Order: sequence, then structure tokens, then C-alpha cells
Amino acid sequence: MSKQEPTHDERDESDVTPSRRGFLKGLGAATAAGLTGIGSADDLFQMEGLQVVDDPIGNYPYRDWEDLYREEWDWDSVSRSTHSVNCTGSCSWNVYVKNGQVWREEQSGDYPRFDEDLPDPNPRGCQKGACYTDYVNADQRIKHPLKRVGERGEGKWKRITWDEALAEIADHVIDEVQAGRYDCISGFTPIPAMSPISFASGSRLVNLLGGVSHSFYDWYSDLPPGQPLTWGVQTDNAESADWYNADYIIAWGSNINVTRIPDAKYFLDAGYNGTKRVGVFTDYSQTAIHTDEWMSPEGGTDTALALGMARTIVKEDLYDEAHLKEQTDMPLLVREDTGKFLRASEVPGLGEDVEDPGKVFVMQDESGNLQVAPASLGDRDGEYDKSASIELDFEPDLTTERTVGGGEADGEIPVRTVWLNLQDELAKYDPQYVYNETGVGEDTHQRIAREFAEAERAKIIHGKGVNDWYHNDLGNRALQLLVTLTGNLGRQGTGLDHYVGQEKIWTIHGWKKLSFPTGNVRGVPTTLWTYYHAGIMENTDEDTRAKIQESLDKGWMPLYPEERDDGSRPDPTTMFVWRGNYFNQSKGNVAVEEQLWPKLDLVVDINFRMDSTAMNADIVLPTASHYEKHDLSMTDMHTYVHPFTPAVEPLGESKTDWQIFRELAAKIQEVARDRGVEPVQDRKFDREIDLTTIYDDYVRDWLADEEGALEEDRAACEFVLEHSEESNPHDSDEQITFADTVEQPQRLKAAGDHWTSDIEEGEAYTPWKRFVQDKEPWPTFTGRQQYYIDHDWFLELGEQLPTHKGPVAEQDREEYPLKYNTPHGRWSIHSTWRDSEKMLRLQRGEPLVYLHPEDMDERGIEDGDTVVVHNDLAEVEVQAKEYPSSQRGTARMYFAWEQFQFPDRDNFNSLVPMYMKPTQLVQYPEDSGEHLYFFPNYWGPTGVNSDVRVDVRKKGGDDE
Repeated sequence: MSKQEPTHDERDESDVTPSRRGFLKGLGAATAAGLTGIGSADDLFQMEGLQVVDDPIGNYPYRDWEDLYREEWDWDSVSRSTHSVNCTGSCSWNVYVKNGQVWREEQSGDYPRFDEDLPDPNPRGCQKGACYTDYVNADQRIKHPLKRVGERGEGKWKRITWDEALAEIADHVIDEVQAGRYDCISGFTPIPAMSPISFASGSRLVNLLGGVSHSFYDWYSDLPPGQPLTWGVQTDNAESADWYNADYIIAWGSNINVTRIPDAKYFLDAGYNGTKRVGVFTDYSQTAIHTDEWMSPEGGTDTALALGMARTIVKEDLYDEAHLKEQTDMPLLVREDTGKFLRASEVPGLGEDVEDPGKVFVMQDESGNLQVAPASLGDRDGEYDKSASIELDFEPDLTTERTVGGGEADGEIPVRTVWLNLQDELAKYDPQYVYNETGVGEDTHQRIAREFAEAERAKIIHGKGVNDWYHNDLGNRALQLLVTLTGNLGRQGTGLDHYVGQEKIWTIHGWKKLSFPTGNVRGVPTTLWTYYHAGIMENTDEDTRAKIQESLDKGWMPLYPEERDDGSRPDPTTMFVWRGNYFNQSKGNVAVEEQLWPKLDLVVDINFRMDSTAMNADIVLPTASHYEKHDLSMTDMHTYVHPFTPAVEPLGESKTDWQIFRELAAKIQEVARDRGVEPVQDRKFDREIDLTTIYDDYVRDWLADEEGALEEDRAACEFVLEHSEESNPHDSDEQITFADTVEQPQRLKAAGDHWTSDIEEGEAYTPWKRFVQDKEPWPTFTGRQQYYIDHDWFLELGEQLPTHKGPVAEQDREEYPLKYNTPHGRWSIHSTWRDSEKMLRLQRGEPLVYLHPEDMDERGIEDGDTVVVHNDLAEVEVQAKEYPSSQRGTARMYFAWEQFQFPDRDNFNSLVPMYMKPTQLVQYPEDSGEHLYFFPNYWGPTGVNSDVRVDVRKKGGDDE
């Protein structure tokens, strides 16, 4: 302080420079003065209304106008909840209630830390969750049961009572079951991890009815088929905290800062920890700007880029030879005449001690002797046979090329290793080819490959961008090859982490027993079911149609309703949808609306808001919001479980999902008894479908054989926690209860067999340790990471090894020159929050197409113009937005806008045809299917979004 300045005590009140608090108190008056046009900055501190409080803590005067701000920090109760949407966030929130209304919400911030060397896991959340309060009392909230009175999608409804709604549904269901059409009843709901009790509510009833449960992970294009192909596992990932342990990270098509907001801190903080971060994105995305380097391959060419990088690693001897010999199929011998693996049964005198030598593979040791590959399928029992081991007691040769005597009948068989076959394939991807195909510089991709291979701990974060293409399985396998070649598996900070949807639920055993009490499940791949019943199969190419039929005939893929004894196959008649938006997310949705939907006699949607599926339903039942129910939440992005608890009563006549399906079961039982219906023998399973006891069966704990034990949602939560290894380990007295999760999120205590590592104290979860460190066999045909698939269809299509194939496009490239892309957006999670006023204010409030400025100039389009995006299938009217960060030749529409948000009621998926790749319909081995077999969300045909072309014209232009 200078000598000329008086001390505080010496100052006159009129000379005091106001504090920040005092400044804000005068702001309203100052603003009023400013509005007159005669106020000045100097006037601000001389206004009569401005009063400075000397002692704001000890002597603060009451001013009633400040109560609004005080009340924000005043509440009657606080509840813990979360947001049950199809994202991987699983974020715990505190919900504040005053006068029976949700007042606000905030991130809970009390996840317990398990490793002080990693960034704090707290807090978790995003801008969507921060405004979920608005949904609780939103105009689009469904408060009463509704019955359609107009055409589907017309939006004409009448309010009915719960009893009327349940009675109508019950009558229909009873008629279907009694007529033997129980397999015409479908239940569609996605992602159990986000709210397993709500998932189980309808699945449990559908299971008791003998109905069909639909897959979702493959249907949404989220399933990476390359993982079950290569690793024999649906997916497994490190929790996001492990990103911080990596020395080198490639974010490949995963726009972390947009779609993984609660976890982005680990990616950003890793940079401060010295981790190099590389982005592979077609556009200069919100994540690309935070990477050290950015590669931008042409859309649909990721496979070529990855294989070019693999070629560099192999050519320059940067691969992990020990890992390849022990952990992969690279040393296995392949017949050159048939393309099939050489089996022990084909070599006289080899494999005499194994159980099934026809399913045991062969390699050569460095002395030239043929050896049985340990833990091949024919020498072990089951996927996780811990009595078997892939550990070698000899040194295999990666470069064997020879003939093998196959006995008198077969003569000499020419064979060579998978490794040599792979090198032949990789030789195609020289730097010039990679540049021509992808646009990525010759030196750039080779340098990145070298850096990745030379890093101590390298990791790929794999996003949905690769999955959306028809040849997504090839893309997955090529990316996986990079971590396999470099031995970046089974250690902290390594791996290929694929986070697309909450595909896996930690507490799987309890959830499965709750969802499917009979143990007999009619599961169906939704892509195939939709493809068939929407009439798309009838219009596809001859080869694809023949392969689909062969898969059905051989039982590789199931299709419901089942074919009857007379060769007929009935149409589906009934569909329950809850916790999802099937109609809005349907690829080929023109065919869905015009061909599939008219076949359904009854569509019931259980929903808290009026979305596109609800608009096209016959009966809509109001369900509780996320702040009005008991449930659990978990994700593979972290290793915690936390709860939903009801902060307020369900709005209007809403009920929780569990209550709704429980009461429907009660109504079915009541009406069935009144009608005197008899049990129906299930055609497929050894059980009777007895509708007169279906409510009793619904609320019974089948494991404890306790009647009425599962009446309430919270009891169902306790059931899941009690019967899951992750929350109640068999070798420990510790158990996580629901009350524990309410106290604070609980880190899970163990990992069941559907995970590939244990949860370790003080370590972030990292997969594949059971195979890499403990030497358990991989759950594949060969017992190893399997890059060579010798199934006949793969051999026929030249896909036995990862190879690059360009995008498939039915639309003419000259007529439709723009690639059409529908990535996940920042302002919604799928269609949830697409109708949120707060989120709409952060963008332009309506559907947009993002175009490169030069593409706009060519078409005479300016930013903000109304345009028509069109191809052979549909025309969609949207607003154009200039996007200089895009590649030229791309029309990008962030997906999930509801149908009713478009003038013509088409939507982003109306432009997307429905593709289905035949190689995703196989069983492998063909006769027994231990490696690849249909199981919902593990293996099955995926939806395809990106092999689409369009053009854009200005609305009202010369073309109109």
C-alpha cells in the first residue's frame, strides 16, 4: 500500500470501493441505468441503491429479493441416483428435493479411490445429466396410459385407465400364447448395465411367456465382430483410469471428448503424464485438437491404414516374437491346397493322446518336429478350462514352409504357417498403396507405427467410427493386430479398449437369473429379425440371400417366429419396447415402417417421454423417470456399482418398469384364470407355459424357491447383488448390499468368468491377464488369439486373414457424390435429450447437416440454408451448417433426431439402407460352434450405418 493511500479504517464510507458482493448487489440498478442510455461506469458506484456490507458474515442484512439464490442451496432431502441412458458414463448424482419437487442435481463426487497414483475418479457427469431435472416435469413426459386412436405415428391418443390398458394387453397376449404364437411376441430393450432391474422387468415376463428377447449391441452397430472372431470374447476393456498408465495412446475413431465426457479427464491428464496421444479421425474432431498428432484417413479405409502400420512393424522386426509364438495362431500350419488349418488327425502318429485330434492344430518346433498345439479346442473342455494351458515346452518356428505326409490316401500336404500367410497379405500395404487408399502420408503412418511398437505400454481406444461400416469385422481385426504384434495385451496401460455402448454388465449372474428365470431363452439377432420381417431379404443380392438361408437351415442363426412343421413361418404379431427407441434407431427404417410395422398387431411402448417409438405404438404406458425408482448402474468404463433411488414419487400415474410388468403379469394371471385357459407345451423347451401362475412365477425367487420375494424393485436389486460373483464373491465373507451403494459407490470385489482378468486391489482393471499372464487358453477354436479363420465362407470371400475391402455402396457415386455419416453427438445420448430445450439451445435447435465449405459453394448453399439431403431411399429436409473441419465429400448428420423433428417425418436413418454381412452369420467350428455361436450381443450380424451415399441440394433451388 502506498503512503498516499488511506487505510481501510481511515476511509470514508463514500470512498469505499465496493467488494464483489456489493458490486453484484448493485448490478440490477446499474443495469436499469444502462438501459436508459444515460448511465456511465462511474455512476455505478454512486447509485442510491448500492449498499456495501462491511461484515457479510457476522452482520448481513436480510433482503428478500436474494431468497431465490439462497433457496438454491436449501432442500428437504437428497437422494442418490443416475441417468439410465445408453451411454457408458454410469455417473452417480445427488438429487436435491424441495417441496416434493426435484430442485437441482449435482455430481456426487464420492467414488472411493483405489490408486493414489491415478487421477481422482471424481467427479463423473456431463451436461446432459446436469439437466435431467427438466425431464422430470417435461411437457413430453407421459403421465397416463394412452391408446392410439389415429394412424400409427399420427399422434392421436385417448387417455385410458391402467386397468383398461393392462386388460387389453393381457387379452391379446393370452390369445397369442393359446394359439401357439408365443414366439410371435418380442421384447426389445437395450443395455442391461445401465439399469439391470428395469431391463429384467420386461425380459422376465417375456421369458415366462415363451416370447423372444432381442439383441441390441449388434443391432446398434456397437458390437465389434472382430473381437469374438479373434479373441473369442464379446468385448473386454480396461477401465478408463488405465489410460493414465499408457505411454502411447491412439484414439482410433473414438471421439472421447464428445462421447466419453466423464472419462475424458484420463485421456487429457495422460498428456501431462508424458503419454503421447495420436488421433485417427476423418474430421478434425473435438478430440483431435487435444492430440499430439492427427491422422485423417478417408472414410472406410481404416483397415488399410492399420494394415500398412502392421506391415511396417513386421518389416522392421518391431514385433514381439515371444508373444506371437505363445499367444497367437501365427505358428500354426495351414494347408496350401485347401486353406484349412492342418489338423493332428491328418498327420499319422500325431495327436494320439488328445481327445479329438480333428480339432487339434499343428505347429513345428525349431528342430523340425511337428508338435500338437497345446489347448486347442479338441484338447480341452469349455471356454475357460483352467486345467489346460497354452504355455509351450518347446520353441515353435514361425516360418515353417514344407510338406507333411498325410498317409497313403492324402500323400504329401503342402503347409506353411499363418505368419508367412500374414506376411504375404501385409506385403500389399506398401506406403504408396496406403497413401493412395487412405490419404495418410507415407512417412507419417510408418513413423506412428514405429513409435507405437517401441513404446513400453501402448494402447488403442477403439471407437464406433470403425464399427459402422459393412466390413467392420475386417477393421476390428486389423486394429487388434497392432496390439497383438507388439505384445500390448495383458499388462497395465496396454490393450485395445472398445467402448461403444454399455455392452457388459458386471453383475451378470444375478442379472441373468432375474431376467430369464426359466433358463430357456429365445434370443434373436435383431438385425436378422428386422432384415427378414421387413422384406429386405427378398430384395438383396442372390449370394447374400443364399447364405442367409443356409445359416437358417443349418441352425447357425435363430429366427423367430420359428418355421412350423408345414414349412410356413408366421409373422411377428406383438412387440414390447422399453428403455429404448427401436423405431428411431432402425437402419432401413423406410422398410421397417412400410413392411415390418404393419405386421405387428400390437406395439406396446413403456416410456417416460413421447419419442418416435411411442408415437408409432398402439398403447403407451407411463414409466417412472430415473429419479423415481430403485435400480443399479454400472459400466465397463469403471469398476463401481451405484444405485438409483427414488427422490420423488412417480409423476402422474407413472409406475416403475418393474411395477408395470409385475402388474401386467398379475392381470394376465387374473384373466387367464377367469377364462380357464390350460397350460401350453413349449415347442422348443421342456416346459409348459402356464398363464394361470405367471404372476406367482414373476414375483417368486426361483433360486431360493421363496414365494413373493421379488414383489418390489429394491428386492430385485438385492437379488442381483446377492447372486453375482462381482458383488458377493464365493471365497469371501464380504458382500455389497444395496444400502452400501446408497452410502457411496462401491468398487466391485471380483470378476466372474465373463471377464478376462481379476479386479486387483490398487490397480485399474485391465483385461486379458488370464490368458497372457496365467496362460489359460483363449476361448477360440485354436485356444490362441486367432487371426486366421478357416471357415469355408471366409475362405471363399478371401477374408481368412484381416484384409482391406472398400465401402459397399448401392447408391451411384456420380449421382450421389457425398459420403453420409451419422456419428454420435455432443448434445444428446442417442435420442435422449434430443428434445431437451437446454440442449437445443446449445446448438441450432433443429436437425442439421454439416458440410465442407467447398461442397457448399459447389451447390450454392450458405450456412443456415434449408437443404434437402437425398438418395434413392428418401429425402430429408434439414438446415445446413458449415463445417470446415470436415473432409470434402462428406455429409455429416449427428444422429438420433426424432422423426417428429423433421418436416416430412422421415429422419436421419431414412437415408440408410439395411445391409447384413454374411460372414457374421456363421457358426465356427461349423459342426459344433464352440468359438462362434449365436448368443445375444456376443455374436451375430451387426447393423451398418456408413456405407451410404447422398447428395444435398438447396431447398427451393433450381432442382426443386
